[in-house]
Amino acid sequence: MASQFPDPDASASWLTGQILIAMPAMGDPRFVQAVIYLCDHSAKGAMGIVVNRPLENPSFEDLLRQLNIDPIPPARSIRLCNGGPVDNARGFVLHSADWTGEGSLRVDDGFALTASLDILKAIAGGGGPKQGVLALGYAGWGPGQLDVEMQQNAWLSAPADPAVVFDAEHETKWRRALATMHIDPLLLSHAAGRA
Repeated sequence: MASQFPDPDASASWLTGQILIAMPAMGDPRFVQAVIYLCDHSAKGAMGIVVNRPLENPSFEDLLRQLNIDPIPPARSIRLCNGGPVDNARGFVLHSADWTGEGSLRVDDGFALTASLDILKAIAGGGGPKQGVLALGYAGWGPGQLDVEMQQNAWLSAPADPAVVFDAEHETKWRRALATMHIDPLLLSHAAGRA
């Protein structure tokens, strides 16, 4: 897991720390009903972790074995997810900000992102953050790309609820993310408009 984080000194961070919720008419099949925690959004682009696409394989224990991390079996484990279509060989742990290590990016008061093996060793040993998800890959947007998609009515943004981000109820996560905004998905329009 190599460290390649967004620029923490970016002057603007418009939607950083928010969740993106795919609109019902999402045209990209990779993001249908996706819920994405946005780790960075600035003039340079955006980077986020899809939190509702679980991975069955490898298991956390299998991954630790591949990386030669003890103990096996681990004292604790976290769930794995497909974090997005970009760089699926790279791992990122999106976690609660109660634990940070060298190389961690603190997104806000509640969330951090770590891409070093230290966090996996801490979790396997029984420590580390209280909550977390290990994502293989991430979702990325070039400069202005996410802004255009927002204007095209592809996404809604909402404050990040740790229960929605970290729980394992993947089948209902998209609806529950909308519910945090008091939105019924059946009432959403499929077209963008201007008043």
